[in-house]
Amino acid sequence: MKVTKDLVAASATPMVLGILAVEDSYGYAILKRINELSGGELEWTEGLLYPLLHRLERLGHVESDWRSVAGERRRKYYRITPDGLAELAEQRRQWETVVDTLKGIWPGPITIPLGGTA
Repeated sequence: MKVTKDLVAASATPMVLGILAVEDSYGYAILKRINELSGGELEWTEGLLYPLLHRLERLGHVESDWRSVAGERRRKYYRITPDGLAELAEQRRQWETVVDTLKGIWPGPITIPLGGTA
């Protein structure tokens, strides 16, 4: 089961800001981290990530610079800004509200009656 595009889009900003709040990173490493943390359920593409990073940069939530590591090609690294940390705190508050509400709506496992649909 893969997560729907709508839910991926809604959760993309807090996920990227959350990763960058831990450490500076570059595109491929962010994609890999998302995949690892989701157990493979979220398979983001470059077409999702890079426009998001560029938008976050325009908004002042992240900054970037090019870095070279010995023996590897140059990579564009992204880091969260103080404005980005404030945005992450607000996103987290909103997501906690959504999750708490869903937990109230879904207090236990969903069961489907035998011989039919719910």
